[in-house]
Amino acid sequence: MLEALMWGGVAGSALLIGALIGLYFKIKKKVLAFIMAFGTGVLFGAATFEILPESVEKGGFLATLIGFLIGALTYTAFDLFLAKKGAHQRKRSNQNPQGHSGLAIFIGTIIDSIPEAVVIGISLIDANVSMVLVIAIFISNFPEGLSSTIGLKKDNYPRKRILILWAVVFTLTSLGSLGGYTLLDHASDQFVAGINAFAAGGVVAMVSSTMMPEAYEDGGPVVGLLAAIGLISSLMLTTL
Repeated sequence: MLEALMWGGVAGSALLIGALIGLYFKIKKKVLAFIMAFGTGVLFGAATFEILPESVEKGGFLATLIGFLIGALTYTAFDLFLAKKGAHQRKRSNQNPQGHSGLAIFIGTIIDSIPEAVVIGISLIDANVSMVLVIAIFISNFPEGLSSTIGLKKDNYPRKRILILWAVVFTLTSLGSLGGYTLLDHASDQFVAGINAFAAGGVVAMVSSTMMPEAYEDGGPVVGLLAAIGLISSLMLTTL
């Protein structure tokens, strides 16, 4: 139980770290683009090599297929809604979309992060934590915390309030991991497989629509190589 809290907190801590950097420092767009490109590869690898094969093994192809498609559709639906509120650039650090988008960006960050934390908890039910998943989520959370904080600053949120908001998200990611571990411990294999695949579908949709487009925009063609390195790194981690 404590392990679930800890690993959920580790993955969620990247949001807090990104927020602190967004409050007190500046980071070059190209550096952030390279981090995002590598994280894109790792996230794709986590879904491809770890989450989906385990889902098929535990619950069968049908449960995995349904969960994956529902996850991708759900994320896309939320993304479309939040885009209208100014949160479509929540993983971007270079600008704040027009309109008072800071809070919408923050809500979008929660929608991204909590399901990922739940899957970390699920991975602890039968074995040790999935380090590939923790690393992938950590890398993807960093630019999200950074860009969301910049958006909140530009919407004139005070620093103290921003830090409180991120402390809440950090707590929610830890509790999400704990919930995945405790509440789904006795769930059926098909249900757990569907939940895992749901998260994988959401991750693939998120990476494709938010992380990689900006990485290429700010980092240029070299991000393709970095994404490939991230993908093979993910495969290497699954074999350890």
